[in-house]
Amino acid sequence: MEVNANLAQDVFKDAGESVIFLMLSLKREDKEKECEIIADMADRIGAIQRSMNIRVAPETVKLTLGFSNQAWEYLFPKAKKPLELEDFQGVNGDQHTAPVTKADLFLHVRAGEAATTYLVVDQIMGFLRPIVDVVDETHGFHYREGRAIVDFIDGTENPVGEEAKEWAIIGEEDPDFINGSYAFAQKYVHDLDAWRALPTEVQEKYIGRRKYSDIELEDDEKDPRAHNVISQDNRDGEEHKIVRMNVVFANPGEGVRGTYFIGYARHWDVTRQMLTNMFTKNDRLLEYSTAQKGQLFFIPSKEILDKIAEGEMF
Repeated sequence: MEVNANLAQDVFKDAGESVIFLMLSLKREDKEKECEIIADMADRIGAIQRSMNIRVAPETVKLTLGFSNQAWEYLFPKAKKPLELEDFQGVNGDQHTAPVTKADLFLHVRAGEAATTYLVVDQIMGFLRPIVDVVDETHGFHYREGRAIVDFIDGTENPVGEEAKEWAIIGEEDPDFINGSYAFAQKYVHDLDAWRALPTEVQEKYIGRRKYSDIELEDDEKDPRAHNVISQDNRDGEEHKIVRMNVVFANPGEGVRGTYFIGYARHWDVTRQMLTNMFTKNDRLLEYSTAQKGQLFFIPSKEILDKIAEGEMF
């Protein structure tokens, strides 16, 4: 079987203008009812997306629905499991920590307008709400010029086109789950007052790129712990990539400014290595960022969603 991107959920496309992320936990009060609603949701989610895309054309809705390891083992105990699906264990460095958040389901919806993302999520949650509690709900938005909230262009080195599909979609190495993906989601809150107090040239050394032109610095110009040095996975002399769709979120009245990191990957091992590097080698950006609410989710292919809908996975 070959990879078919048409059978994958939206794991390799643009981040969108308006975004809603949800981490949900199953109530675990009535498993039969929960499995029934999850099967119904797996059947309906594609129709909700198609219907909304007709209603808001030419705007497009993109979405993913995922399951954590705990959810998979609870809902589908008799089914095989994706090769790299596991409970995220967190990363504890000597200065910084990537924490673990217990969550079962993950929803990532993006569109051109906030009204559209609201309508999609509200419809989906109309079905899920009786069986879940909300662990985290984050509303994000496209920041000016595609910049991160720390004022640098975000995602310059992201793979695009066919390369994005290669790095984001599971292939023949796991044939039972081909066209799926691994999503790692984590919130970061930034101390922007301290960050913006740094001279621009210091910020550039810490990021590894020019602030306004986005040109990458020469290696000898970068801080040894620059973000674009530390956050790479270059094992065996090869750069391994993921597809990032990071989004800015903020409660400006409260002074909360952050980045919702979302990385889709063919191999969870790549994302895990990037995180390990950042938190154990003391990425400079972490001096101004606090990680919150992190978990790994498997994003099933449309074929697996169909099997869930038909009750074949339970």
